[in-house]
Amino acid sequence: MGRLGYIFRCIAHMDYGALFDTVSRVHEKSRKNRAWLFFDIVKCGFKFGAGYKDYDLLEFYNMDDAHRATFVTRGVNNTIVRMLNDPEYYHCIDDKFEFYTNFSDYLHRGWLHFSACPKEDFIAFMADRDQIMAKPSDKSCGQGVEKLKKADFDSPDAMYDYLKRADIDLVEDVVVQHPAMAAINPGSVNTIRVYTILADGEPHVIYACIRMGNSDRPVDNINAGGMYSVVDLETGKIAGPACDKNYHVYERHPRTGTLLTGYQIPLWDQVMSLCLKAATRIPQMGYVGWDVAITEDGPLFIEANNLPGHDAFPQMPSQAPDHIGFKPEFQKYLKGL
Repeated sequence: MGRLGYIFRCIAHMDYGALFDTVSRVHEKSRKNRAWLFFDIVKCGFKFGAGYKDYDLLEFYNMDDAHRATFVTRGVNNTIVRMLNDPEYYHCIDDKFEFYTNFSDYLHRGWLHFSACPKEDFIAFMADRDQIMAKPSDKSCGQGVEKLKKADFDSPDAMYDYLKRADIDLVEDVVVQHPAMAAINPGSVNTIRVYTILADGEPHVIYACIRMGNSDRPVDNINAGGMYSVVDLETGKIAGPACDKNYHVYERHPRTGTLLTGYQIPLWDQVMSLCLKAATRIPQMGYVGWDVAITEDGPLFIEANNLPGHDAFPQMPSQAPDHIGFKPEFQKYLKGL
């Protein structure tokens, strides 16, 4: 009932206006009959766990069922999560304070549980700091994250009051990324999303991509205007152009002109070692997406995700011209998928 239950929950909570907008948009691109598209989207939901966004972004309307079955859709990704992650331990990753506590030796920066501390502790924390990153308690995908300078406030009290109004949960030191990472885009900390799984108790890195900001915001999240490129696991080199969620493909970063394909990510062996080691700390969480920043002193964690986004896999049309998705990579370790 797990998969069927997921599908019926999606049906119950579906944005039907957005569904019909998708049908119209795909009709304009493909010239396929609207009624056929509607029923094909519904079929793909039941058969492949593909939402209407998957259907559009992955261009399922141009594939037969054999090729569709190779893609990690939203439903397939949720199945992997159910197979490998125990909901009783989600809080170890989901709750920012718990994650920072459980993985404090991987953070390599100062931080403060702002929502639980008195004003005096915050003022003491800011005494020798000029700027901080502030993260809200109930947002994801980089929403609500701010880089704040102490000089922009009249007093520490005013800064404290602002953070309270913004429902900030954590404040922390600003990460200064490695010059080779800043050269790609200095406006954001460009992180590596590393996907690990535990198979028979052994950790494996199954995929990695670099996420790059492409806006005036200090975040690199794909759902906040950022873009991503696949990273070759063996070499640590960017393996192809970047994509964003609006189908744009970038050979060079549009803000710096940096050529992406072949670009060497620094300290790659350390990045891999860090994530493989961390993957065994909470064995009940066997599928995690680690967001890794790289500094001159080495890699560190920004955060982790117990529901790693499937939208960063190399499955966009420009990345999968043969219409073969990423699911076979998981099936090497998860035979029942």
